Amino acid sequence: MTTRFLSRTLIALILLGSFFLIWPASPVRFNFLAGPVRAAPPVAGKGQAKIAPEVQAALNSLQAGEMLSVIVTFKDQANLNQLAVALPRFDRAARLKHVIEQLQAKANAGQRAVKTWLTRRQARREVGEITFFWIFNGLAVTATPAVIQELAVQPEVLSITPNEIIQGPPLPPAEQGELGILATEPNLSLINVPALWDIGYKGQGIVVANLDTGVDGSHPNLAPKWRGGTNSWFDAFPSDGNPNTPVDIAGSSSGHGTQTMGIMVGGQDNFSNTFGIAPEAKWIAAKVFKNNGSGTTAGFHAAFQWLLDPDGNPATPDAPDVVNNSWTFGNPNSCNLAFQADLQALRAAGILPIFAAGNAGPNASTSYSPANYPEALSVGNISNSNIIYPGIGGFGGSSRGPRPATASGCNPGTVFPDVVAPGVNIRTTDRFSSYTNATPGTSFAAPHVAGALALLLDAFPNLTVDEQEACLVNLAVNLGAAGPDDTYGHGRIDTLAVYQAILSGGCYRIHLPLLMRDN
Repeated sequence: MTTRFLSRTLIALILLGSFFLIWPASPVRFNFLAGPVRAAPPVAGKGQAKIAPEVQAALNSLQAGEMLSVIVTFKDQANLNQLAVALPRFDRAARLKHVIEQLQAKANAGQRAVKTWLTRRQARREVGEITFFWIFNGLAVTATPAVIQELAVQPEVLSITPNEIIQGPPLPPAEQGELGILATEPNLSLINVPALWDIGYKGQGIVVANLDTGVDGSHPNLAPKWRGGTNSWFDAFPSDGNPNTPVDIAGSSSGHGTQTMGIMVGGQDNFSNTFGIAPEAKWIAAKVFKNNGSGTTAGFHAAFQWLLDPDGNPATPDAPDVVNNSWTFGNPNSCNLAFQADLQALRAAGILPIFAAGNAGPNASTSYSPANYPEALSVGNISNSNIIYPGIGGFGGSSRGPRPATASGCNPGTVFPDVVAPGVNIRTTDRFSSYTNATPGTSFAAPHVAGALALLLDAFPNLTVDEQEACLVNLAVNLGAAGPDDTYGHGRIDTLAVYQAILSGGCYRIHLPLLMRDN
């Protein structure tokens, strides 16, 4: 195990104790909702330090009758590190149930007084929409400046931050390649996926998920693989899409979410090209963007929470095994911790958060959050020739490290990304019930890692999150200069090498002779 990984894991464990596709970020905007009240001037004094400067600036600029949407975080948060170590090692259902129930209990107790107070203010039309969260102890609320100021002085409130809206620009032109018969796509061979197929592992019994623009649920390649039911589709903006049936937003070019899902679970296209990594896995999905391409902080919190308990019943373990995130938040070389508690909850529940590194390269120090969190496995982008992708036109290449040097929450100064995978000229599904070569970018490298993990969990279903991460990182094929670096991270993932190392107990220095699924 590398020193880099040990350090990263240690920091992650310490932290456990206590949106936006991979496109360049646009300026942050705030979600203003009109209300029938006059804006009150901000009141300086007690509680003012809890209000983020961006929120205070927005409050100062509100016109009469306007409200502001904010995220309220409470002081009393669940001890996720304590939860993780207290759970049975091999009982996934028990782990999920316990984590969910503990998070819910903490939120219910901590939010009770504020919930009653806000409900009364809502009746007076001083508060608009309220969303209560348990994945972290907090809420999203649209309210008048006076209400927000009063929230800040409540003793249980830790902070009030913006419910940010981030707008992604259009995707750059797709890089089209030869669409003839290639049998197995070269990107799959590069990471040794066919070797796992030959052994008999194709993702059987594994459920993958993405947080993205949605997924075209009618695509002939993907429709049979949707898990189905009322617990397999989440739309953060149901009035803007379809709350019951998977769709991909019309504004996402060829369908960004449909493309990332196809890389994970697709089978063969109409040329008999085999392109999906785990074709026997099932999928669920969360649509976190409106048709105009924008999402909100609150919408992502809601989606992460849904992932942990899709049917709303902690006793039924219906969370996905693998989650892909091909999106970033904030600006390059920044450490925005808005979603850190969400990722900590996923890891405590046994789910490894896989994130695209971002496309702000080729310059150094261009990492994005949440990919640069210690809780995330960040994935950079290479071509099928092992070349780090430089970018095309105004669309940046794969983001480079190191991580932000002064941000304690993002492993300051350490190597970024963690690993790399193919992300150039990738054959996959699109939202027109057809196939495309996806636009080059880390958006399409990350689902290679997610799909590979689905194969490995088919073979070794009881791998812990730390084991999953350690094996993918420690068995990566070194590229560039010897050792980890800020271009290739620890190297290109190698699915077969991980499989063989687990059999011999070599990638995590443990012996797992009884963890394999009988084939």
